[in-house]
Amino acid sequence: MPSERLVYLDCAASAPERPESLAEAARVRALRCCGANPNSLHTLGREAARELDGARARLARALGAGFRPAEVAFTSGGTESNALAVLGMAEGARGRDRSRTRVVISAIEHDSLLELAAPLRDRGFEVVLAAPGRDGVVAPAEVARLAREAPCALVSVMAANNETGVVQPTRELAEAAHAAGALFHADAVQGFCKTPLDLSGADAVSVAAHKVGGPVGIGALAMRMRCPFRRQSFGGGQEGGRRSGTQDVIGACCFAAVAESVSRSMGETAPVVSGRSRRLVARLCAPGTGVVATTGGAAFGSALLPGLVSVMVPGAESESLIVRLDEAGFEVSAGSACSSGSLEPSHVLSAMGIARDEALGSLRISFDERTAEADLDAFAEALLRVAGELAGAAARHGGVR
Repeated sequence: MPSERLVYLDCAASAPERPESLAEAARVRALRCCGANPNSLHTLGREAARELDGARARLARALGAGFRPAEVAFTSGGTESNALAVLGMAEGARGRDRSRTRVVISAIEHDSLLELAAPLRDRGFEVVLAAPGRDGVVAPAEVARLAREAPCALVSVMAANNETGVVQPTRELAEAAHAAGALFHADAVQGFCKTPLDLSGADAVSVAAHKVGGPVGIGALAMRMRCPFRRQSFGGGQEGGRRSGTQDVIGACCFAAVAESVSRSMGETAPVVSGRSRRLVARLCAPGTGVVATTGGAAFGSALLPGLVSVMVPGAESESLIVRLDEAGFEVSAGSACSSGSLEPSHVLSAMGIARDEALGSLRISFDERTAEADLDAFAEALLRVAGELAGAAARHGGVR
């Protein structure tokens, strides 16, 4: 019988909405300008525009890295931000220099970015993938090599991986791109407000509210004013001409409120959450458990996101593990939630050189400071019990799970 109490350990897919977001939504809904179009010239429209501009300024401060409020464009989320950045910047760079037709993307990007390879090729670009090392890190030297082989328009590497939690050397990657004359975009959807990120060298950065406890359906693309860009959406020319459509004022304000609060407290919460992550990995991957850490073991020195634990149960299937854990009251995912349900191994783990037998049994456990340590302990017991039961069943059936 499924457990009545569910422990949510899938914050990397979408974090529970925070009180700051709910309070900000209530505040904006109580304003007389709520519902007014912020692009209208009348009094209520101007008041709504002031709320939107205030949210833009607050989000720019939370982003840091020298981004100005006018460089922040609100979107519907990380997927749209990635598409606007990669397609718009690649075409903008090529418009400035027709020889620049190469785009370098890392092989461990989120599907929302990897899926842009086909439309880029349709538009005449050559797309090449930068492979990571076994530690999950995309080496700046590899990016530099690929960006110099042919005139390069754009390099896009995520700031922190959404499946493994590996934090990338974003500043050095940006330097490698710029040395080759290319623009640099960072998908910071997973890392924003979770760990300090050096985004100072990035020409554009994608972020999304629901990853940090804001509402679903609001994101942002921060892009330097100097950055060449060809618009990808058409209409009223809102958001500085980079993203047309009437803006979601409430969503923007909620995103800004959460980002402001979480970024301010990150110095206190991140070490606590990191400690809980290390403790969980040590418990799960102790000798004899049969559970293996994807990254962060003794052989790897990767910096990892607080609260994102990636492990594998070799010989098991992620889907079976998730169902069994769900019945026990624990909600986790297999790598990226956007591609869960597939029995193919994660493209991220495959790119890292992890064997198929191990990768098929991958799990992503993700949480924040609101997750109780006792719940993590109970989860560890449940996973070790399930892994042991699957191992016993495999032994009884000749090693087939």
